[in-house]
Amino acid sequence: MHLRQLEYFYVLAQMEHCTKASEKLYITQPSLSHAISELEKELGTQLFERVGRNINLNKYGRSFFPHVEKALAELKLGEKELLKMSDQNKGQIDLGYICPLSFHFVPSIVSAFLSNPKHQKIRFTFGQGTTQDLISDLKEEKYDLVLSSYIENDTEIDFTPIAQEELVVIVSKNHPLAKLHSITLEETKLYPYILFSKSSGLRAVIDNVLKEVSITPIVAFETETDTAVAGLVEANLGIAIVPKMPSLKTMDLKVIKIKNHINKRFIYIANIKNRSCTSAVSLFHSFVINYLKENHVKI
Repeated sequence: MHLRQLEYFYVLAQMEHCTKASEKLYITQPSLSHAISELEKELGTQLFERVGRNINLNKYGRSFFPHVEKALAELKLGEKELLKMSDQNKGQIDLGYICPLSFHFVPSIVSAFLSNPKHQKIRFTFGQGTTQDLISDLKEEKYDLVLSSYIENDTEIDFTPIAQEELVVIVSKNHPLAKLHSITLEETKLYPYILFSKSSGLRAVIDNVLKEVSITPIVAFETETDTAVAGLVEANLGIAIVPKMPSLKTMDLKVIKIKNHINKRFIYIANIKNRSCTSAVSLFHSFVINYLKENHVKI
């Protein structure tokens, strides 16, 4: 059974007139008759009653018609959706990102992208999470693109670095280190740490930073999000290395600059290798990379 046969059947069933149907379909009458005959052979039953020049749907044709009508309508709807998605100035972008990027970074980029009149018909959906969760959701097609940390040895993902984020030490204002304005990581090794859990992309970054200065941290607690880490530090339950994020200014903490040269982490834009994407997604991916090269957007 071919799509063209169904289209021919649908038009003929509506018009119940071979000549008019063939004219509407821009085919010859014998071609139309042959296509319907082949369809009837495949279905094992006649669909029309032919009386002289008249042709009418029989009970089998009437039963078959609503299913064909529904199928063709769904295909037409699908075609419209694909055309909408393939237009780079329309469509939807599903974007996931790690929580620290929600305060200024992502809103600034999206606002700049949508400020172009050509992009104003593009819609966004947003989601937040840890790097591991975001990448997992990216693979399951929940997101088109993800802004996150890097995951080593993941061969399915293209990670493109787009920004750097300064790392700082945070302590409660009652902590012995709170009197310092800058610090070497070696000065922190005697104090318990609040670490990000292994599902966070930051955990690998911080583990590597501490490893570079030969520190095996005393682990007091592990937790997933930056706000949870900062909250435990604020309660004086340990110290932490975190990105220098705007939310720290709202908490009762001391932020201490790290003297060591290893005090940055990269933010990446991630997508599935070799997965086709809509023109709108491709346009936004290129925009993010170029925009951040040309502008100094703070995280």
